[in-house]
Amino acid sequence: MEKDLVEYIAKSLVDDPAGVVVNMVEGEKSTILELKVSQSDIGKVIGKQGRIARAIRTLLAASTAKSGKRVVLEILD
Repeated sequence: MEKDLVEYIAKSLVDDPAGVVVNMVEGEKSTILELKVSQSDIGKVIGKQGRIARAIRTLLAASTAKSGKRVVLEILD
């Protein structure tokens, strides 16, 4: 579910939705979501001073609060 949420948000923000790739790495207590977008769209996902990236991370934390599992979003260059 978290992977779909991040993928949906990222595809809505960028100019090239086909270039959005989200990989999920499962751990014992946490899950890492690796977001990769086209080089030209990286600024749109991060935002000014990281505001959009912080907002996406806040939405992830809110969506996983009930399950108690920690989800970390990494935006890859």
